[in-house]
Amino acid sequence: MTDRVRREILTRTAAFAATSMAGVAAGQTGQSSEALEYLSALQVGDALRSRKFSSVELTDHLIARIERRDAALNAVIARDFDRAREAAKAADAALARGERRPLLGVPMTVKESFNVAGLPTTWGIPQARDFKATEDALIVARAKGAGAVVLGKTNVPIVLADWQSYNAIHGVTRNPWDLERTPGGSSGGSAAALAAGFGPLSLGSDIGGSLRVPAHFAGVTALKPSLGLVPSRGHAPPGLAPLPRENDLAVVGPMARTAGDLALLLDAIAGPDELTTGIGYRLALKPPRHEELARHRVLMIDSHPLVPTAAPVRLALERLADRLSRSGVKVERSHRLLPDLAEAARVYMRLLLSFTAATWPAALYDELRGAAAGLAPDDRSLAAERARGISLSHRDWVLADGARARLQHQWRALFVEVDVVLCPPMPVTAFAHDHSARQEARRLDIDGKPYAYLDVGLVWAGPATSAGLPAAVVPIDRGDSPLPIGVQIVGPYLEAVVQGRGRAGGHRRLVERLQVERASCARGPLRTHAALIWSTHSNPSNGTLREWPKGRLARKWRPCRQLLRRLQRRHHQVCRAFVPVRKIQMKQMGDHQGIPKMPF
Repeated sequence: MTDRVRREILTRTAAFAATSMAGVAAGQTGQSSEALEYLSALQVGDALRSRKFSSVELTDHLIARIERRDAALNAVIARDFDRAREAAKAADAALARGERRPLLGVPMTVKESFNVAGLPTTWGIPQARDFKATEDALIVARAKGAGAVVLGKTNVPIVLADWQSYNAIHGVTRNPWDLERTPGGSSGGSAAALAAGFGPLSLGSDIGGSLRVPAHFAGVTALKPSLGLVPSRGHAPPGLAPLPRENDLAVVGPMARTAGDLALLLDAIAGPDELTTGIGYRLALKPPRHEELARHRVLMIDSHPLVPTAAPVRLALERLADRLSRSGVKVERSHRLLPDLAEAARVYMRLLLSFTAATWPAALYDELRGAAAGLAPDDRSLAAERARGISLSHRDWVLADGARARLQHQWRALFVEVDVVLCPPMPVTAFAHDHSARQEARRLDIDGKPYAYLDVGLVWAGPATSAGLPAAVVPIDRGDSPLPIGVQIVGPYLEAVVQGRGRAGGHRRLVERLQVERASCARGPLRTHAALIWSTHSNPSNGTLREWPKGRLARKWRPCRQLLRRLQRRHHQVCRAFVPVRKIQMKQMGDHQGIPKMPF
């Protein structure tokens, strides 16, 4: 396959992989400025190189959009617009000289917890409101080195410890789908910014679902890389030296609106830290296991032994499994080699609290570490395991680490017989804001029954995190609700579930096709999926098809072409309501019959 054909497939696949919230506009001539905010990074790069618009024009457009729209969301809380304009000017000059870098001129945001020279890094801690970093975090520097234009930083919960994004310094970030609900956390500001069209890329971090849950709640994509694949230097609490170190459990990674863009950003930031392992090692990951969707072996798990999955999420996964099966994918619903999820959750709780409690204030640590002493030996609840983890001795940590090693071995054995595991990112969809002081006392409703907030949030973060496995989240459905629903795609260690053009190999084709399958299965009212296909490959002026690929590519895209023509015949009037693309994203879309209202 030639690079040109590969690029054509990649660009079109990335367009199909856009989320319902972020209806990507077609990257072709005659594009209106209203569609710029939902271009993918790959489309932006192509447009910049072909001089369809400049980086300065796009940057100014996104800045104006943030200034106009972010008051309702509060996603971008540290704005760096002057330097962004200067970086965009420099990118345009470099493009004019013929320079080619992966992210040259592409705007993006960065989670507040990453150091960006000259901007505050607070982690939401009021006492740190005046701290400003003096140098960029390593992956921020790598993104800038690849040509990215950083617009600013996005909101987080205090000390990154919640699935909501609010703090006393910057206030509450809201979900673009429903302002009364959270966009997730701790990378919730980044997810909200992506969904709202404030840039095609962002950077986040994850130890307890902080990349994956926001992607699930906001209808975007995110990747928790394999442990150690992406260096975390410069992602540290305010005031701590940005030292190179290998954190236990915690990772940093890319966020985007398409699988193609995840791969693009991952390629730019992955690889060992030049100050440590990068001295002697280079990144050389395996190529993808399969090029064809039908050759993938998938294990679908929609229920956890300790916490049930809410009906909307479970039904969305059922529909996905059915679509994959009809596409020829071997979908299994159980496997003898799957590790014990209940035991894995208990090991994860001990390791997680052992790691996070080490940085707590001494008074809080002393207050809580005695809780484990009063626990009954046979108390195996997740709350009890968290309490034990707070005061874990080194001996007990070594034992827990040994249990983790056994789990990792079981995962390796499983991934000999399956290629990926599909599961919920979280048992529920985006929930209403709840800022009550003690997370231990909060409850989340699952099909009419309350469950412990921390249990619900952590059970599906644990399998991939505790074993250091890569896990991507992509949107797959909305069901009968306006709230997005994602699927978590867990892959083998160091076989990233998205692949770039060179270094970051893995299962991107499956990730992309999961989104394609979700887009191409529209049934009934078109309020769920039709906008995606229509806005990507139709002419906004008259609703007719654009030219499709010829030759071999035509065969690959014929099902989508046939689907779109069927939609034109059966739902022409409704389809017209989905263009121009900006109307899909804005409050005005509530004026169209049959389309769910968005308060944003």
